[in-house]
Amino acid sequence: MEIDKDKIDETVLALLYLTTFDNKYSVRAWKGHDWDSLDRLYEKGLISDPKTKAKSVVMSEEGAKLSEDFFRKMFEKKTKQ
Repeated sequence: MEIDKDKIDETVLALLYLTTFDNKYSVRAWKGHDWDSLDRLYEKGLISDPKTKAKSVVMSEEGAKLSEDFFRKMFEKKTKQ
């Protein structure tokens, strides 16, 4: 089976939105997700290097925006009109 790693990365980024929090200087997210995906998100410039002792990563401005966008796209209920 061939796996679409970009879809996995989008899903992990969307799930990071669930654990985002603002600190004084940045938006952070807890990093309890697949390490390979976190590494790819880091390589894409969407999060800080996950290979630190910190339990969270800093999200870039673009990463924070995409995280919320993917979360809404994947998990927001559509309202009936």
